[in-house]
Amino acid sequence: MTTAAPGTGFLRVGPRPRIAIDCLGTGPLVVFLHGIGGNRHSWIDQLPAVGAEFTAIAWDARGYGDSDDYEGPLKFTDFADDLCRVLDYFAVDRAHVVGTSMGGRIALDFNARYGARVATLTLADTSAGSAKVASAEEVEKFLALRKKPLLEGLTPRDIAPQVAASLVGPGTGPQAMSRVLESIGKLHTDSYVKTLDTVTRHTAFAPFADIHVPCLLVVGEHDRIATPDYMANMATQISGAKFVMIPGGSHIANMDRAAEFNAALLQFLRQHRALADSPATEIISEQA
Repeated sequence: MTTAAPGTGFLRVGPRPRIAIDCLGTGPLVVFLHGIGGNRHSWIDQLPAVGAEFTAIAWDARGYGDSDDYEGPLKFTDFADDLCRVLDYFAVDRAHVVGTSMGGRIALDFNARYGARVATLTLADTSAGSAKVASAEEVEKFLALRKKPLLEGLTPRDIAPQVAASLVGPGTGPQAMSRVLESIGKLHTDSYVKTLDTVTRHTAFAPFADIHVPCLLVVGEHDRIATPDYMANMATQISGAKFVMIPGGSHIANMDRAAEFNAALLQFLRQHRALADSPATEIISEQA
């Protein structure tokens, strides 16, 4: 390892499972949490924009990307515990937390369990559990269909086109589509299957009315998973929440409408900049 300039680099936070992180910039900490088919590179359009004014970090959740796989079952709360470890590494009490899809659910759980460490929440194209948008029967049917090809020996790369089709919208361009296909293709099969089961079935979320930090909700106009109507209703239940619908965006609005997403996010973060702490830890960079 070599010491990098403050606020830049790639690192893994231990102990195991070590969490891989990309870091850019200086200033109050902003943490980006990817979706169930993504990885830290899902945020490559956000890190430079946010990193120009903040310390922007994006993780690979446990079992994703360059983070470690792990033995045994997955508990949904493991993700929030991992995020707590990341904030501890950077020696901050509070951070701005940004999550899309699964990352939004992790952010909700983190806020419920570690609320004193949350400066603001940005919830993008997400919901408080599949039970809120689908019946139990529909959830189990979805899981069976999604896992079947993997359990029969196909790879994530084999199923990437089918999965990507459920995420994108009519305005998704070839570059964003290529990135989605690439991220799905790089999933770790065993960890992905465990994550599918755990994240999809988890329903023990706190009421939205219990959120007492500044909150931004962002959704793509054509999101068919966490729909604009669902997220607009979510916003009405969170005191003072700001709701933004991205015209032409899909479930991956941060990727297929990055400029619009970044504008909404930065306006919100600037307004609440001082609520988060700046890292007090020197960044140690390593090769990915």
